[in-house]
Amino acid sequence: MLRLLASTYARGLGGGWGSRRLVPGGRARPVAGLCDLSRRLSRQASDAPRNQPPSSEFVARSVGICSMMRLPVQASPEGLDAAFVGVPLDIGTSNRPGARFGPRRIREESVLLRTANPSTGAVPFQFLRVADLGDVNVNLYNLQDSCRLIRAAYQKIAAAGCVPLTLGGDHTITYPILQAIAEKHGPVGLVHVDAHMDTADKALGEKLYHGTPFRRCVDEGLLDCKRVVQIGIRGSSTTLDTYRYSRSQGFRVVLAEDCWLKSLVPLMGEVRQQMGGRPIYISFDIDGLDPAYAPGTGTPEIAGLTPSQALEIIRGCQGLNVVGCDLVEVSPPYDPSGNTALVAANLLFEMLCVLPKVTVV
Repeated sequence: MLRLLASTYARGLGGGWGSRRLVPGGRARPVAGLCDLSRRLSRQASDAPRNQPPSSEFVARSVGICSMMRLPVQASPEGLDAAFVGVPLDIGTSNRPGARFGPRRIREESVLLRTANPSTGAVPFQFLRVADLGDVNVNLYNLQDSCRLIRAAYQKIAAAGCVPLTLGGDHTITYPILQAIAEKHGPVGLVHVDAHMDTADKALGEKLYHGTPFRRCVDEGLLDCKRVVQIGIRGSSTTLDTYRYSRSQGFRVVLAEDCWLKSLVPLMGEVRQQMGGRPIYISFDIDGLDPAYAPGTGTPEIAGLTPSQALEIIRGCQGLNVVGCDLVEVSPPYDPSGNTALVAANLLFEMLCVLPKVTVV
């Protein structure tokens, strides 16, 4: 099987199975076979990363392991510049569950992604060594233990100098991820796209669920509060306490109605100035988008952002010191067409394209 794929790839590169010459005895052999291909690739290794998603010109999209962008799956972050990581946890949800299936569905839809971003000129796989690290082995019967497991996994990723791009999972997961990120980088700035503040203190007596991650992060000093912006906030609320809390901490809160019918490029120019050159984290809850575009989520709110505005936000982070990203709250049971997961996969690719080592060509 591997030889078949390799020979197919060689043919796609012009590797000579249709170009043959005679040798003594009248036998024919390829002019440029796999050995020549191997030598060419090894010469390029110093200039380009080894991990490249396979092109659909040479390998059918339905072929291969279901990894993010059909990248290689590996167990260790060692040697990687960035990695996609799944966190299939949804026991912190307050409404519709199902986000535990989000990482798998996002990976399925990512088969449509290609390696270059013509709109921005980013070709991330020329500058980054990237792989899929699989999923964190969470405990679906214990939220506290799951957070411990997530934190431990991301401590190893951060220690290896690898930037994680996370496929969620409900928004609770951002708290233990930021514990690990801040342990390495200190308090970080935050670009948070969401319909909800996620700065509640507790619900049903519990201080940890998907409505509290950023409150817990503030409690532990994980965020540089003067460099936090929350974009797309909207919907009804039990009280105004979360709005007051975020603003009292110095967060910039951008309501959804302040984004309606306009480009967010000017906003992101202001955000870049606010963030400066210190480390930042991007956390994107898919319910930040209007449910017309992303219905497959647990707590949808009407009158949200558009996909084009989402692109403006993420692309507006180009040039910032991004040390981690997540895309959370995709719930496949409420996404029969797969459209929400497709949007999520594209946004994760856009995040990869704005990582610091990626030079626009």
